[in-house]
Order: sequence, then C-alpha cells, then structure tokens
Amino acid sequence: MKKLFFNAPDFSAELEQLYRRAPFPKAAEEAAREIIEAVRQEGDAALVRFAEQFDHAQLTPTTFRVTDQELQEAARKLPSPDKKAIRLALKQIQKFARATRPRNWHASPRPGVILGEKFTPLDRVGVYIPGGTAPLVSSVIHTAGIAAAAGVKEIIACTPPGGLHPATLYAMREAGVKEIYRLGGVYAIAAMALGTATIPKVEKIAGPGNAYVTAAKKLLYGEVAIDLVAGPSEILIVADDSADPGFIAADMLSQAEHGSGHEQAVLVTPSRELIDAVEAEIILQKINRKRGETIDRVLANGTFLIHVSDLDAAAELAGRYAPEHLEIQTAHPEKLAGRISAAGAMFLGSWTPEPVGDFCAGPSHVLPTASSARSFNGLETSSFMRRSSLVKYSKSALRREIGVIERFGAMEQLDAHARSGSIRRRDKQPLKK
Repeated sequence: MKKLFFNAPDFSAELEQLYRRAPFPKAAEEAAREIIEAVRQEGDAALVRFAEQFDHAQLTPTTFRVTDQELQEAARKLPSPDKKAIRLALKQIQKFARATRPRNWHASPRPGVILGEKFTPLDRVGVYIPGGTAPLVSSVIHTAGIAAAAGVKEIIACTPPGGLHPATLYAMREAGVKEIYRLGGVYAIAAMALGTATIPKVEKIAGPGNAYVTAAKKLLYGEVAIDLVAGPSEILIVADDSADPGFIAADMLSQAEHGSGHEQAVLVTPSRELIDAVEAEIILQKINRKRGETIDRVLANGTFLIHVSDLDAAAELAGRYAPEHLEIQTAHPEKLAGRISAAGAMFLGSWTPEPVGDFCAGPSHVLPTASSARSFNGLETSSFMRRSSLVKYSKSALRREIGVIERFGAMEQLDAHARSGSIRRRDKQPLKK
C-alpha cells in the first residue's frame, strides 16, 4: 500500500501517474493483432489451433457449440439457491434496463415540421464471458440480460473451453442466449467480429476480458461495434471520519481479488486517522482470503491511501481519476456526489457496497475504466439499439427554409445541394408519357 499526503512535494506528480493509467499494455495489442489476422485468413481452422494452443482444448467446428444436453445437465447440477439468486438478479437488472430503454418520439417544433427519433434493437449481438480464475456468472446477466431487455433478436456467447461452469451456462440460458461457443480470448472476439463458416458475424460485442481481449476489441472496432475499451477493475472511495474503516477495507479488498493483479483500490480522505485505521483493517481482513496472492499483488502495486485537505479536494481528485466504481462514504454522500464530474457508477453511503452493483442492484456492471468515464458511459439498453433521426417537412415549411439551404450550398460550394432545395420552389411537374 502506498500513502500519499497532500502537503508532500511530490503529491501532484504522484497523482498524475494515477490519472494516466492505461487500459492494457502495448504488447497485448501486438499479440492480439496476429491472432485476429490468422482468424481473418483461416477461419475455423485458426480457432481449432488457438483453442489447443491457449486453452489446451481439442475442438473441431462441430464441437465449438455447447449442446442443449450440456445446458440441461448444467441446470440439473446447479443448486436451487444458486438458480434463485441468478433469476432474482436477472429480474432486477432487466427491470432497470427496460425502465431506461429509449422510446421513439416525435414533435413539431415549428409549423409543418415533424422531428423525432426511432430506436431499433440490433439483430445479432455477441457477449464474451471470461472463464479464467473464476466463473463470472454476473457478467452474463449484465450483458446478455440487458441485450435481451433491449429486444435483441439473436444473442450469442463465447466463453473459454475450461470456463463452462454450470452457473455460467444456466445464467446464459436464463438471459436469452441462443448460441454458446466454447471459445476464449482474442480468437473468440475475432470469430464473433469477423465471422467464420461456423460462427456468423455479430453486429456488436460486449463483455469484460483480460488485456488481450480488450486490445482485440479495440483493434476490431469499426468492423464490429464494441461496448468499451475497459482495463482492469478499479474502485475509488471518498470517505470522511464518519465512515467505518472495516467497511472501507472490505470494499477495497473486493476489487483487489479480481484476478489480473493490475486492479486499483484507492481511498481518498481528509482524515489521517481513517487512513491508518483502514490500513490496519486491510492487513487484518486479507488474512484467510481465498485469492490471497492476487490481493497481495494489488496491495503492493495498486492500493493507494490518499490524504487530501478537505472533501472539496477529494471531489476534484475523484472527478479527474474518473473511477470505474466510486463509493462515497461520508455524512452527506448525495451532496458530495453532485460535485464529482465523472465516474462509471456511484455507490452512495456506507450501506451500498460496490459488489451490490456487481451482482444485483440494476445498472450494468460493464463500466468504463482508466479515466475513460470522463468520455464514455457504461453499458445500457441504448447500447444495443440503433438510433435513427426522423425528419418530415410540409411544402410550406420547406419553402420557408429553402433560402437557408441555398446559402449553405453557396458557402460550402455544393451547388447540387442548393439545387435540391431551390427546385422545390416550382410546383411538382407531371410525369411525361
């Protein structure tokens, strides 16, 4: 753990390093590029080769897809309390998604003019669910579940061959996934983005992944839509001396256990006493945690206890850091939230730990990281929809604005544009027989 104090001479320089964190290393992009090009050129043959190389799985195109029998077996194996938790979380997340789904609308802002918007669900979406060190069951619900609530017709999923946990498969089926493929990492992203003989191309890819998956999504953006270029998970907690140091330590450790070792957990507070108390609690609570090695890496390299002059300074720092997850554990969290300019999601008060957002609160946990919350939003129903503008003019309305069309045509030296307006000064000419 590293402590930073606002009156130290290198305080500003240390903060700049935090603000400039990268979502993935450059080497990941180069490695991803080679895999993508192989899938582009070789299709299914490349998928077979990479499945063996990276996931030690012997596959053929006929065994890429998870069978109905495997899905039924997964449902039989999963304990009833786990099924109940998945269904409850899915219900709550989809309820929020439907409430925030954009609606078609139109209005007449001036006589003879009708303007509006039309929203249409995407036809085919792919979600990526990591297998890695733990089954990310909640990521199924927070991607496929939201896509289904948006009205997407076909949802497919890829997850590594070794990551076919019964809970993951059950969640996929409940969330409306139509096709599940046992493919992982960059080669899975490439398959969904480019399409192969076995896997039809999708229109958008959503879901978390490691640095290589993130790099692949960035490289393929344009050939397919993506949700975010998201790096390792992170949490920033703003707290005052009313906060419980045990709560703060537990919430920081919840992010530190994610898996890559590159996560960040940051406390920002005007209370030096709270910094010392949280440090002691982290040391105490990390004992006997199952993912101890991962936690130790984050505590050594990605945990920061930052002392600031007051809560105004804390709010400014939080907005510049723009965390994926922001917890506000102060006496008046709503008031402070109003002063923070950017965060993927805000969790207000001591009784709102970040994991409630990871699992069951409602909004998607697929959120921008590495300060990108200053420019991007998290996943939502509109992420899975096309937006079309609607414009309709009457004859009299257009004739009122033909002069504007003509002037812009002249300014931009686009005389055909101008003519498109001016020709409508005359009455419609009958067709010649």
